Amino acid sequence: MTPTSSRARKVALLSALYFVQGLPFGFQTTALPVYLRTQGVSLLVISSLGLLSLPWMGKALWAPLVDRYGSERVGRRKSWILPMQLGLAATCALAAFVPVPDALKALLGLVFLMNLFAATQDIAVDGFAVDLLEPHELGWGNSAQVVGYKLGMLTGGGLLVWMSGSLGWRGIFLVMSALSLGVFGVVALTREPRRGEVVGGGDRVSWREVRERLAAAWRLPGTGWVLLFIATYKLGETLVDVLFKPFLVDMGFTAAQIGQWVGTWGMVASLLGSAAGGWLAARMPLLGALALASCLRVIPLGGEWWLALHPPSAQGVIAVTVAEHFFGGVLTTAVFAFMMSRVDRRIGATHYTLLASVEVLGKSPGGPLAGLLATRFGWSYAQVFLLGTILSVAFVALLWPLRRGEQTAHSVSPSP
Repeated sequence: MTPTSSRARKVALLSALYFVQGLPFGFQTTALPVYLRTQGVSLLVISSLGLLSLPWMGKALWAPLVDRYGSERVGRRKSWILPMQLGLAATCALAAFVPVPDALKALLGLVFLMNLFAATQDIAVDGFAVDLLEPHELGWGNSAQVVGYKLGMLTGGGLLVWMSGSLGWRGIFLVMSALSLGVFGVVALTREPRRGEVVGGGDRVSWREVRERLAAAWRLPGTGWVLLFIATYKLGETLVDVLFKPFLVDMGFTAAQIGQWVGTWGMVASLLGSAAGGWLAARMPLLGALALASCLRVIPLGGEWWLALHPPSAQGVIAVTVAEHFFGGVLTTAVFAFMMSRVDRRIGATHYTLLASVEVLGKSPGGPLAGLLATRFGWSYAQVFLLGTILSVAFVALLWPLRRGEQTAHSVSPSP
């Protein structure tokens, strides 16, 4: 097998796995509110649906279990991935037959389990990616991660809902179950590298070694800058994004226009940007790719601020939306590749999951902060958008201490 074909197989496999993981989250965030509202469920319940994604916030708590235990006969990662996919398929199938609103709690419980199975699988798949990918393949692998997950969200929250007229809501759940089973079959037939074949794989790590390696990673020079970098790269962008759609509504654009420009064209641009980010990270030093993507991402954020200062035209909104989603996708993939490059492969699933949790928690305050500034303090859209742009410019400055500390960190990194 040629290196190119081997890489293509890895990317295809990882894309399929991340695609399945994106299905339940996409359904929960986009399709489920629509479904419940059509069944007469109250807005109070619908506004609380974010609690169903708690497994994604807390998965770092059980990541060491996924790293520590696994069957060598089945595969260290597959022994977690396969049962999680079966669990996901089973809960999707069961949800198809739950009557709503009579058994609303049962449906919400099943959606919570879907997220639990998908989040736990994500831990194992991240470790699987660390095991599979060579350093020069990280860009392509993280492109598969981001694009696959976004396609899963688009399918679970968009395409299947669009087809609900012919499928019915029961059919949506059954299709999600079938897709999970299809990927299960692919993974079951895939050979997983043995521990001895994995760089830094070695024998099973003990709990003590997990703690020691995490402590050693924390003590590496520049670790504080790395964590700050990961936690803040989306903060300014989130400040802008959370208010941009309400801004367009207040400017008189219709829901159909916003759905087409932001929800459809924006998502396509984001997918293309994620693929471009993988290409960029594979052909440039990672910090160089991050610097370029970070600078380009600032341009459309500044464009959204400019739109808030002037009566926006449809052409201006489309151009800024497509550019913001594209360059945001490029940056996200480059950041994920950077995160994976910093991982200790001996505890790959645990270490990467902790970094991913920092990424999620770091951008989470952006939405509430934007709402607070606009409602409690009376900030205009332009003022919030300007703050988001300034924060994104300030984030670029973090690349300097990262660049200074990168060589030192690699020279004293934990040994395999």
